[in-house]
Amino acid sequence: MQTPPTTDAPDAADAAAAIAALGATSHALDDLATLPAASGLYAWWAAPDLFPHLPGPAHPTDPSVRLLYVGLATNLRRRIGSNHLRRSGSSTLRRTLAGLLLDAEGYQTRRTDRVVLLDEDETRLTAWMHTHLRLSWCPHPTPADVEATVIGQWAPPLNIAHTTPGPVLAVITAARAAYNTSA
Repeated sequence: MQTPPTTDAPDAADAAAAIAALGATSHALDDLATLPAASGLYAWWAAPDLFPHLPGPAHPTDPSVRLLYVGLATNLRRRIGSNHLRRSGSSTLRRTLAGLLLDAEGYQTRRTDRVVLLDEDETRLTAWMHTHLRLSWCPHPTPADVEATVIGQWAPPLNIAHTTPGPVLAVITAARAAYNTSA
């Protein structure tokens, strides 16, 4: 009798396919018309000189950018458009970027139920993201099943979960702490 395959562990081939799809192309943030309203993974990319102290892997087809962050969404269009490109209160990526740029950009924060950027600085951060970042995505029916493997294999510097301790993690932890204590 054959043992049926288990679905508890992420399939390495599935994670490899997600990595390949995320590395196939990247989009400018004014070019998100094809961003689907489906579950999946997304990856944020930037020029290597943007945060030179935070090394990330080069984009497989566009060596002018390297990986910063990988996330998952139940609805890619909503997660990117309503969270990552609008509000620091609901985006770990935005809070991390704001923490890294707090002094350089002079961002100001206030406390609600959490620390958020002032409205004008939310707008400025979104403009900064449009200028400096690129995005790729990969629809996936169960992105949580492969997220840890993708992050573990790719080691995006802005991710904390599923990463290994080291100097990059210390920089990101410090940036998030600076942001969280800035209000």
